[in-house]
Amino acid sequence: MVDNEIPEIIIPTDMLPGDGRFGSGPSKVRADSVRALMEAAKGPLGTSHRQKPVKSVVGRLRSGLRELFSLPDGYEVVLGNGGTTAFWDAATFCLIDQRSEHLAFGEFSSRFAATAKAAPWLKGTVVIDSPAGTHPSAQAHDDVDFYALTHNETSTGVMMDVRRPEGARPGALVGVDATSAAAGLRVEPSQFDVYYFAPQKGFASDGGLWIALMSPAAVARVESIKATGRFVPAFLDLSIALENSRLDQTYNTPALATLLLAVHQLEWMLSNGGLEFSVGRCDRSSEILYGWAESSFFAVPFVAKPDERSHVVATIDFDSSIDASLVAKILRSNGIVDTEPYRKLGRNQLRIAMFPAIDPEDIEALTACIDYVVQALT
Repeated sequence: MVDNEIPEIIIPTDMLPGDGRFGSGPSKVRADSVRALMEAAKGPLGTSHRQKPVKSVVGRLRSGLRELFSLPDGYEVVLGNGGTTAFWDAATFCLIDQRSEHLAFGEFSSRFAATAKAAPWLKGTVVIDSPAGTHPSAQAHDDVDFYALTHNETSTGVMMDVRRPEGARPGALVGVDATSAAAGLRVEPSQFDVYYFAPQKGFASDGGLWIALMSPAAVARVESIKATGRFVPAFLDLSIALENSRLDQTYNTPALATLLLAVHQLEWMLSNGGLEFSVGRCDRSSEILYGWAESSFFAVPFVAKPDERSHVVATIDFDSSIDASLVAKILRSNGIVDTEPYRKLGRNQLRIAMFPAIDPEDIEALTACIDYVVQALT
């Protein structure tokens, strides 16, 4: 069915959510953050990233993240340009010594695995995969020095607990892709050495930046690999990123608007109770959405195990009698956007973000709007 053949179904205005953005990334940006960005036009926007006004923004981000995640002494907040994809490349150069193990259970966790496998200086990358809608478990190996976990697989809506693999050799690092999990799921810093993410999801900003929370062991690994003389492109050199981050700056010019939006979102979280506040909002949204799906006659959570159902990105399968893509198009025509499924998953489903910036009340309104559309179609 082409777009001009979409049935004209108008959802009553009083049913609509206050904000119709439910995308899994980029995510909803709060209006207050945009207003704060407008105010920044009178200050640091358009000024040197090596001077105090911009360095103070980076400093607020770094100190705020230490507080939000209750980082132990010695952990460092490091950042650089390029987003999570760039960080995967940096990790193959600067964090994986010889061999890594990757849990691959969706599009994004699989991409890091493929990146490591393609690096000719690494040896025999281990990949443990599982079907979409599930996650595998890490398996300890004596010769694995880096375990690559994914806290939340954005493509499938599967989350997993972050735990160090039992039996891992002393000194092995645990690196966690938290791009869609950070600020929306609980995590214990003692269980990771690197917890990295981009700010366009839970931190309601734009992409193009990576942020990594690094343990002393991870910092030591970066320094030891540097000492071996391994060639590392400067843009991907985590030792350079560390050096600059300690000065509250990035190696090359950052997108200041991205930093400002992320800082405003971060300080909003901190002022309202910190990580428990932001995670609690996601918990409530997920209760509403999964509860609705389980009671629906046409919808069901795609992820079978309740404790693996993501609290930040939900995937909801539809009965074959209901065209989920058509429902998404009708929702979009009513101002409710980005509920389409991940394109490569190829399922008759909706994918709905529940990041901290999204009001749980809007999730509840969304479920009522979906019911309205389905009823009108049937």
